[in-house]
Amino acid sequence: MPKAETSPVESVDRALLLLLLMRERGPVSVKTAAEHLAVAPSTAHRLLSALAFRGFVSQDRERRYRLGPALMDRSMEPFSISRLREYARGPLLELHSRLGETVQLMVLRGGNIQFIDGVESESSLRVGMRIGDQMPAFVSAGGKAILAQLSNAELEELYRNGLPAWPTSRITTMAMLKRSMTKVRRAEFGTNFEETEQGVSGVGVSIGDVTGRPVAAVTVATPSIRFRRVDMAVHVAALRQAAASIEERIAQASR
Repeated sequence: MPKAETSPVESVDRALLLLLLMRERGPVSVKTAAEHLAVAPSTAHRLLSALAFRGFVSQDRERRYRLGPALMDRSMEPFSISRLREYARGPLLELHSRLGETVQLMVLRGGNIQFIDGVESESSLRVGMRIGDQMPAFVSAGGKAILAQLSNAELEELYRNGLPAWPTSRITTMAMLKRSMTKVRRAEFGTNFEETEQGVSGVGVSIGDVTGRPVAAVTVATPSIRFRRVDMAVHVAALRQAAASIEERIAQASR
């Protein structure tokens, strides 16, 4: 009988099989990876750690592994800034109509967030839009929602040179950032109570692509004098609906 075909370098073959698995199924746990390869969890963990070291995979907030930045072809991403604005425009208008406050779309730029679109409130007392502006992600409700989707290792890499200073920030150390992100992960939304600037309160949720990678966030910003904690649930529900609509548009474009 002919011998079964085997790879000349077994460890390389196993690593490639894991990448194919993630491309097919999305994020996988160490246990799933071990079962797929029929190896011990410790062996699967070593392979995944080696892939993560070179950026071929990264961990999500549930410590599962997904395809990393080294394998992302930027020219083929369906959510370029212009496309992302296109996917989000309808949901942003609906969100604005529902809440009556300024709503904004943002993306991560290094350790900052950048505002790329929005709809401004028509109230005489309102939060102005910041299209094109950047600020540290950890002071923004939407930025926190995005950062919470990253692992602690990814946060450390993102801010490897330390957290940038911001006049109204309440997060000043990596330890404080990690603790804050743990709370945001549990809540599944971010908040900003006069952390971006005095007089502004905000709530934000992240937007993911088909693999679960965070690609943007949507927020509602309210003058603090008008913001009521009892309205939080309404804001969160509306934001989640808007995020789900944008994610569905991203998914459709990826098919």
